[in-house]
Amino acid sequence: MARQARAEITRDSVLAGAADVFLRLGYANASLSEIIAQSNVTKGALYFHFGSKEELARAVVDQGNERLISSCQGFFDPRVPALEACIGITYVVADLSMNDPMVGAMLKLTHQIGDYRGAQGDNIAKTWGDTYRLLAERAIAQGDLEADLDPEIVGLLLQEVTAGVHIVAVGTESMDQMATRMERAWYFLLPSIVPTEKLSYFREFAARRLRRYVP
Repeated sequence: MARQARAEITRDSVLAGAADVFLRLGYANASLSEIIAQSNVTKGALYFHFGSKEELARAVVDQGNERLISSCQGFFDPRVPALEACIGITYVVADLSMNDPMVGAMLKLTHQIGDYRGAQGDNIAKTWGDTYRLLAERAIAQGDLEADLDPEIVGLLLQEVTAGVHIVAVGTESMDQMATRMERAWYFLLPSIVPTEKLSYFREFAARRLRRYVP
């Protein structure tokens, strides 16, 4: 049991070091020697757990996605209004992109690896697309989105907005502005999808959520 515990600690150290390196250098420029140095493990220890850089990157994707899902768990409660959940999730993405290297690396790697899959083979983009679609369906049923909207289209739009804000923030080296930009995106998007009588409430809700992350 002690040996197994040590192996888990080593594996976690490698994943943490890899996340830092992938986040800083990107997938193409990251080297296993850099990851070994960052992780403070031996080459043999790294290869005991991961056979290649790609395998390691996919494991980071899985762990980062698990952390993101865990942080969003409260929004999956059916008692939470679905549109509020959609808004809340986008701010969690912004917050963890800045403050959790594992999640930040996961979000970058899904684009850079190219097929959006972790070590388990699940397509992260499709999984989150299904989540946004289901939330859109609930929000329409709850009367917080216009009744004639197609939940498939709205769910995809919400996913595209979230991913787009992140990609631009990464590309322009302005991650510290991601939460603020997310609030602006909601400000201009909401009039297109929310009944007029609920627009003020949801704009204020998005602004209040921003104040949790930007004083």
